[in-house]
Amino acid sequence: MTDLFSAAPSGAPLAERLRPQTLDEVIGQSHLLGPGKPLRLAFESKKLHSMILWGPPGVGKTTIARLTALAFDADFIALSAVLSGVKDIREAIDRAQLNLQQYGRHTILFVDEVHRFNKSQQDAFLPFVEQGLVTFIGATTENPSFEVNSALLSRAQVYVLQSLSEQELAQLFERAAGIALHGLIFDDAAKCLLIGYADGDARRLLNLLEQMKTAAETGHVEQIDETLVRNALARSGRRFDKGGEEFYDQISALHKSVRGSNPDAALYWLVRMLDGGADPLYLGRRIIRMATEDIGLADPRALRLALDAVETYERLGSPEGELTLAQAVLYLACAPKSNAAYVAYNNARAFVKNDKSRGVPLHLRNAPTKLMKELGYGHAYRYAHDESEAYAAGEDYFPEEMPRVEFYQPSPRGLEGKIGERLAHLRELDAKTKNRK
Repeated sequence: MTDLFSAAPSGAPLAERLRPQTLDEVIGQSHLLGPGKPLRLAFESKKLHSMILWGPPGVGKTTIARLTALAFDADFIALSAVLSGVKDIREAIDRAQLNLQQYGRHTILFVDEVHRFNKSQQDAFLPFVEQGLVTFIGATTENPSFEVNSALLSRAQVYVLQSLSEQELAQLFERAAGIALHGLIFDDAAKCLLIGYADGDARRLLNLLEQMKTAAETGHVEQIDETLVRNALARSGRRFDKGGEEFYDQISALHKSVRGSNPDAALYWLVRMLDGGADPLYLGRRIIRMATEDIGLADPRALRLALDAVETYERLGSPEGELTLAQAVLYLACAPKSNAAYVAYNNARAFVKNDKSRGVPLHLRNAPTKLMKELGYGHAYRYAHDESEAYAAGEDYFPEEMPRVEFYQPSPRGLEGKIGERLAHLRELDAKTKNRK
C-alpha cells in the first residue's frame, strides 16, 4: 500500500504537494481546529469517533480525514461514492478485518461525496460502523440531514466546514509562492484577482496558481499583473451547485429578499444564480410563486407581470430574456406585501383535511332534472344579481351545521385594503339581515 502521508512527488499537482501534514499546517476551519475547539480536542484526547465533514469544495475535508488517520495510527481506506459500489465496500471491510486480526491496527473508512451513495450502499457498511470494526468519516457538500441515512447520521458527529476567507486564501497564496512559485512576482491587483477567482476554495486557488505558472513560463515572464491573469485564465462562474445545498440557499435568499421588499438584494441573488448557471425558467417559476405567496391580492398585477416575464423569456431566451426576469423581481420586491391568500389557502386545507365529509346544501345544488327539483335541489336559492348591491345578504354558502370560519383575513396593504373594506361592509349587511330575522 502507498503511504498516503509521505511527501508528494515533485510532479504531483500543487494542491497535493501542499497538503498539510499536521493540524497546525491547516489553513482555515479555526472554529473546529483552533485551541479548545471540537476537532482539536478530539485529536488531543486520542478519542477517535465517526464523523461527517460537511462543507463546500476545497476547504479541507479530505485533509482532515487523512490527518485523523495519521494522528491515530490507523489504516486509511478511501472510497469515492462516485466510483465505488457495494463490492468496493466489502473489499474495504475485508481489509479492515485483516488489519485488526493480523496487525491489531484500526481502520478509518473515508467515503468522499458520501451523499452520492444510495441507501443500500450506506446500509452496507453501517453494521461494521456499529461493531467498531471501522471508524467512518464521510465528506459531503450536501446537507447530511437530507442525504445520509438517519441510522448512520445518528452514529456520526457532523462538523460543518466553512469556505476560506480572503485572508486565509492570502495566507495560502504566500505559502504556495514560497514553496512552488519561485521566480514569479505577483502584483497586488493580480493577487487579489486570483483570490477572488478562487471564491473560498483552496484547491481552486492552487490550481489557478499552477495555470499562472505555466502561462508565465510559456510567455517567458516573471512579473504577473492583473492583465496577464485575465488573459491567461478563463473566467469561471462562482460556486454554484444546480441541485445542491448552495442552490437552495441562494433561492431562499432571493425569495426572502423579495418578501423583505429589498429590490437591490433580490436583484443581486437573481444575478448570482443566473451567473452560476441556474435554469432561468426554474427561477421564473419561483418568481410566479413569490407573486402569489407574498403579494397576492395586495397587488394582483404582480402575478400577471411574473407570468409575462416567463413567457417573454421563453420567446427571447438568454441573455435578452433574463432582463424580464430581473424586471419582475424588482417589481415584486417593491410591491405591497400580503400573504393573506397563502394563509387562507393553508388554513382551508388544514380544516378540510381534519373535517368530516359534508354534503352540499340543497339550495346550492343545481336542478337540471324534474326529479332533482322535486327533491328540493336549488329550492330557495337567491340569485345575487337580483338583489341590492348584487349581494344576497345573510345567505349561507357553507354545509349545514358546519361551524362558521373565516379563512381569509385581508391585509390593510395595497388593493387588499380595499378588499377588506368591501368584506367588512358585506358582513355588516349580513348582520342587519340576521337582526331583522
